[in-house]
Amino acid sequence: MSGIVFRGVHDGIGELALRRLDPDADAEIVHAWVTHPKAVFWMMGDADVAGVAEEYRRIVAHPHRDAYLGLVNGRPAFLAERYDPARVELAGRYDARDGDVGMHFLCAPTGTPVHGFSRAVITTVLEMLFADPAVRRVVVEPDVRNTAVHALNAAVGFEVVGVIAKPEKEALLSVCTRERFHAATASVAAGVRGEGTYR
Repeated sequence: MSGIVFRGVHDGIGELALRRLDPDADAEIVHAWVTHPKAVFWMMGDADVAGVAEEYRRIVAHPHRDAYLGLVNGRPAFLAERYDPARVELAGRYDARDGDVGMHFLCAPTGTPVHGFSRAVITTVLEMLFADPAVRRVVVEPDVRNTAVHALNAAVGFEVVGVIAKPEKEALLSVCTRERFHAATASVAAGVRGEGTYR
């Protein structure tokens, strides 16, 4: 499929790939994900399809943000965002370093969860980000109440910095260096084979 910026193969899951999100063509499916009750921390529960398209048009047009649609075996299954935390989201709220990149991800809701799916998704997103040689650390700021994602972040090498106040939430600022990510995922490295570059 054209537009793929990264792809990897995860044992037990299959091929995971990311392509740049098309705000208009992808709005309907993304709307179903971000408004689902399981996506409460995405904070778009009341958005309509037009509102989702408008929000993602702003994101993809922004000079310091990007959005991606994630595919599993060719089918849309997750959403990812990349941003410059020194300029958006966390500007002035943390000790920014050269090589920092911010990340959000959301797995599509499902009635039949697949064991290891969320970890495969976050691993693939981080592999994509670290494929950019300019990236030294990935920075995340999930809601302090989102304990499931805190555990997932820790499993792939994130280290908690502390709680920070954002206008929309109390966030648990965490960072993951390339070295910590590779060390945390070394035991499953044989099952994750990525290729491609970020841009």
